[in-house]
Amino acid sequence: MTEDNVVYIGIKPVMNYVLAVVTQFNNGASEVVIKARGKAISRAVDVVEVSRNRFIEEAKVKDIKIGTEKIATDRGESNVSIIEIVMTK
Repeated sequence: MTEDNVVYIGIKPVMNYVLAVVTQFNNGASEVVIKARGKAISRAVDVVEVSRNRFIEEAKVKDIKIGTEKIATDRGESNVSIIEIVMTK
């Protein structure tokens, strides 16, 4: 898996990320990784579900990894939840 097949979820609308996932698969990727942290985690789940149910029915969720990352903020260190969802076709 290369870095090209990674979709980082941020604050854009869900459909922007769905388009990125569908584009990856249409360009021949056998695997796409969706990564998100913090409040974007629920958006990442939405992206996976919309991609699977509406656009790429043959796509499957191969793996889900969850964890915690420490990030530096102006008030010191803070823990942030992360998720990595691996989709295959």
